[in-house]
Amino acid sequence: MARKLRVQYSGAVCHVLNRGDRREPIFKGREDYKVFLQTLGQACAKTGWQVHAYCLMPNHFHLVVETPRPNLVAGMKWFLGTYTGRFNRRHKLYGRLFSGRYKSLVVEGSGNGYLRTVCDSVHLNPARARLLRPRQKLRSYEWSSFPACLQNPRQR
Repeated sequence: MARKLRVQYSGAVCHVLNRGDRREPIFKGREDYKVFLQTLGQACAKTGWQVHAYCLMPNHFHLVVETPRPNLVAGMKWFLGTYTGRFNRRHKLYGRLFSGRYKSLVVEGSGNGYLRTVCDSVHLNPARARLLRPRQKLRSYEWSSFPACLQNPRQR
């Protein structure tokens, strides 16, 4: 049976996520998180994407991405392939890093406050996963765009 085609169009806003193969970590240390974000920045420069929110968890990631051109598929192929190659070289590994295809959910009704709701949901992941100590503030989670949103509330 053929795979379902991806929905992509100019101006689409998508919640994109993927998990490590066999739920294993996709980040083994601080440097991996940094390389992931650098690679994401390069993908944005190549594709014109605008990232509204992100949250990097030890074994998966969430992105809320707006695509000015219908290029989510090509951009994600480059992004995930490039990060996987960099990760594997750094750790002297080979093979798959991610568990199959990434998941992409179109964020419809972005003008009605739903975009903000999706971004808030992405930012809450560290708290839901209990990665924060009791009474530790969400803004202290380093691998999320939430602290930047607090500094520039107009982005939200």
